[in-house]
Amino acid sequence: MFKCTVFLANIRDFDQMNRVYTTHFPKDAPARSTVAGSGLVLGARVEIECLATAGDGPDGRQPGRSP
Repeated sequence: MFKCTVFLANIRDFDQMNRVYTTHFPKDAPARSTVAGSGLVLGARVEIECLATAGDGPDGRQPGRSP
């Protein structure tokens, strides 16, 4: 994972969200943008979009590919 965008229904929730977010990325956290917006889907207070690249798995193969 190299980038996350966090959408908050209320920017005042930033500190609380950040405390939880950092428990999931205690080291080498991806780049992050945080914005406040209204009307998140299904009345959510937080939405997080993450971008990642597929790479070699622990056995040296790309996930989902046969040898």
